[in-house]
Amino acid sequence: MLATTAGIRQAAAYLRSGRLVAFPTETVYGLGADATNPAAVSRVFQAKKRPVGHPLIIHAATTAAAFAVGGGGPRAARLAEQFWPGPLTLVLPLRPDAGIAEAVTGGRHTVALRVPRHPVAAALLREAAMPVAAPSANPHGRLSPTRAQHVRDELGSAVDLVLDGGPADIGVESTVLELGAGQPMLLRAGGISAEELAALIGPLAEPAAHEPARAPGMLRKHYAPNTPLRLNADAPSPDEVYLGFGASRRATCNLSPTGDLEEAARNLFTMLRRLDSARAHRIAVAPIPDHHLGKAINDRLRRAERGAAPSDGPPPAQTVCERPS
Repeated sequence: MLATTAGIRQAAAYLRSGRLVAFPTETVYGLGADATNPAAVSRVFQAKKRPVGHPLIIHAATTAAAFAVGGGGPRAARLAEQFWPGPLTLVLPLRPDAGIAEAVTGGRHTVALRVPRHPVAAALLREAAMPVAAPSANPHGRLSPTRAQHVRDELGSAVDLVLDGGPADIGVESTVLELGAGQPMLLRAGGISAEELAALIGPLAEPAAHEPARAPGMLRKHYAPNTPLRLNADAPSPDEVYLGFGASRRATCNLSPTGDLEEAARNLFTMLRRLDSARAHRIAVAPIPDHHLGKAINDRLRRAERGAAPSDGPPPAQTVCERPS
């Protein structure tokens, strides 16, 4: 359904009645449910085939609505003032009177919160007037959706309504930052860079390797196509398709011929989907600079590299990949 005023009103009514609504944010499309309704939240896990115990991000219409769910101190207030609405998720202490379904937090005493800036998401949240739990609208562990059609293709009738607001602006998920009593901890790189966060609140810690997932997107294997990846490849082998970056004559798809990391992030998941459909033995990926948005891109690629299964498909078709952005 197109994200018209009538479409947004219908989607909000669906959320209030316990149904699932996929909607656009500036990062990727989310699969939304009333965060206070245990049955609706359970349907999110069922639709995604997501293991129980993995926390979900709650989307709120305003900073005040978010802080009514999770307690925010001075650092959270500074971050919210600077980056909300926007692609930053804060993990904060859960308020005991918030009324959030236990499955949303995975039984933890913390909650992940975000105020999205996409106009459709903002309008939907205002109309629904409730906290909305919304992980990415894709099967668990697979490529995130950046267009409404991706949701329809992969989740089908498991979603009651897909609100089409066009392609996502950023193309990778939000940054996830945990604020506790100690040093702020970067749990997931994303649409707000670690450099921007550190400039505002000081140095950031990172979780230890193999630590259990404390927030969405922390699994070692995630964001994966069906085709295996080979990272930091300067050129493809004959049985590979090539995801390039910067000047490259051999790229089957090029994230950004000009080396623009914002363009590369917008194109990442859509181009991986296109290359996955080529049924090549493997997808070779050019080196991506590991700073600012490049950290988020490389994070997704490393997790995708661990998650894909070997392919025995035929040699790839040599077709031109039109840039989606």
